[in-house]
Amino acid sequence: MHPGKKIAAGILALALATTPVLAVAADPTGIWQAHDGKSRYKITSCAEGALCARLIWLRDKDDKNIGYLNQVIVQGKQSAENQWTGTVMQGGDIYDGTMVLTGEDSLKVNGCMGVFCQTVRLSRV
Repeated sequence: MHPGKKIAAGILALALATTPVLAVAADPTGIWQAHDGKSRYKITSCAEGALCARLIWLRDKDDKNIGYLNQVIVQGKQSAENQWTGTVMQGGDIYDGTMVLTGEDSLKVNGCMGVFCQTVRLSRV
């Protein structure tokens, strides 16, 4: 290869290697199950940049959250790539919440009331 072509090819390779890649946010919509297998949620888009999670199934019919079955219990607006911030309803309490897509099929929901926090890990069904 001609030395000029080698230099041009090297510059092109360097330019392509240093060009920022635009990250595409993964899609968290769908059906998710808590890691303990006790509950399932349907996550949908509910407004521009916002997600809502509806409790759609509980394994135990005497679960303390039975009154929230088929209700939206997590709402959040996108606050960063693969992260939504809003509220989480659990056991009758409303917490400040964050939902983070940690992988294509894994999601972490964290809810805090003051210094007391609870995390639920979900897997796509």
